Amino acid sequence: MTWTSSPKARPRARDFFPALLLTFVLLALIQAFVGRLYLIPSSSMEPTLHGCPGCSNDRIVVQKVSYYFSPPQPGDVVVFSGPESWNTSFEVSRSRNVLVRGVQNLGAVVGLVPNGENILVKRVIATAGQTVSCEEGDPSVMVDGRPTNQDFVLDPPEIPIDDRAGSVACGGAYFGPVTVPEGHLWVMGDNRTNSLDSRAHLGDKEQGTVPLDAVRGRVEAVVLPLSRLQSVDRAEL
Repeated sequence: MTWTSSPKARPRARDFFPALLLTFVLLALIQAFVGRLYLIPSSSMEPTLHGCPGCSNDRIVVQKVSYYFSPPQPGDVVVFSGPESWNTSFEVSRSRNVLVRGVQNLGAVVGLVPNGENILVKRVIATAGQTVSCEEGDPSVMVDGRPTNQDFVLDPPEIPIDDRAGSVACGGAYFGPVTVPEGHLWVMGDNRTNSLDSRAHLGDKEQGTVPLDAVRGRVEAVVLPLSRLQSVDRAEL
């Protein structure tokens, strides 16, 4: 007796749909509650994080879990959504084609493309109740009257400083004092002379501070490019 094997049925596209749907849901949940990748868009956090137009910009891992249990601390590098007054020139980059735009929006859910928020990266310098300033004669940015460590700040400054209105120690123009309101943070870029941070928004109703509910997570590491693979630790201020 001769046995013949029946030809195997070719998998159909719909056979993969449940697995694809499950993968999409899992990725979306991870992005929403655990963490995600972000691309550094500018040089405001040099030398800690690298970014510039046309460069191989850093991709960073940002985790959310820590802040479920305790708020951001001075020295943390955080990702946050820009408050309303920080978004005057922000535009979401999306295709005019309805189908392409739909794919882009789905990609944003799982972190493959930027979402619709003005995502920014800065370092926490002061938290609720602390007073931050940098005035003429100060040796560095001051928090509650004490100088802060600035070993992580880009040196020498990228942009020349007018010593009639500011100093290298202040990273630009003098400012403050500002007392951080409850539920807010004072943030600054490590590239002090080329960072639109809390100092640039002192005229806002919150005096440049960022609400805690705008924080999306803490930067843990640079993962790409591989040549810059490194952890991003909390600085001792």
